[in-house]
Amino acid sequence: MARLGVNIDHVATIRQARGGTEPEPVTAAALCELAGADGITIHLREDRRHIQDRDLRLLRETVQTSLNLEMAATDEMIDIALAVRPDYVTLVPEKRQELTTEGGLDVAGNLAVLKQGVARLQDGGIPVSLFIDPVAAQVEAGVLLQVEAIEIHTGCYCSARGHQRQAELAKIAAAVEFGHTSGLRMLAGHGLNYSNIQAVVAIGGIEEFNIGHSIISRAVLVGLERAVREMAELVREA
Repeated sequence: MARLGVNIDHVATIRQARGGTEPEPVTAAALCELAGADGITIHLREDRRHIQDRDLRLLRETVQTSLNLEMAATDEMIDIALAVRPDYVTLVPEKRQELTTEGGLDVAGNLAVLKQGVARLQDGGIPVSLFIDPVAAQVEAGVLLQVEAIEIHTGCYCSARGHQRQAELAKIAAAVEFGHTSGLRMLAGHGLNYSNIQAVVAIGGIEEFNIGHSIISRAVLVGLERAVREMAELVREA
C-alpha cells in the first residue's frame, strides 16, 4: 500500500503573505496526520519564502509520522539537516526566481558535488532521496550515489495532454521499473491532483506520493481533514 506525504509549504505561504503568525504550519501538520497522512513534507528554501527555520525545528519536535525535508544540496542546508535530523532528506534543484520547482535535479551532471553532500547526510544517519526527472541516466546516477530513494518528478505528466500525457506516464513507469531493479525505493510527486493521480498509482511500485498544492487548495473549500482523507484514499486504492 502506497503512503501519502502531505507537503504543507503552502500553509506557510499564506502565513508569509501577511507576515503574521497564521495559519500555523505545525497545527496543519498535526491535522494532516490525524486525517491519515503518512508523513509531512516541507521545503526549506534558501530565501525562506515560506517555511522558516523555526517551522522546521517545531515540526521535528511534533510530527508523529515521518518528516521529509526538501532542500538544496548546499553546505548551509546540509548543516541544518544534520542539526535538526529529519527522518529523511530529499535533495531538489532550487532557483530563486521560480514560483515552484520546475524540474528534477541534474544528478548525472553534478555527481562530484552531490556525492559529498549525500555522504555527509548519510554519515550523519539521514537517508537521502533525490528528486529527479524520469530519465534513465538520472536514475542510474542515483544508483551510483548509493542513495536510499528516488522521487520521480511528475510535473511533465501532469501538464501534458492527450497522447503526450500517455508518453510521459510511460517514462514514469520505465523509471520506476529501473529504480526497482536497482534496489531503490521509489517515490513520486509534483503537480499531482485528485484527477490525475490514479494513473500514476496504477503503475505500481511507487511507495510514497508527496503532494501539497492540490491538497491545500482543496482544503480551502472542503477543509483540511477531508482534503487529506480523500487524497489518501486515492493513493491507497491500488
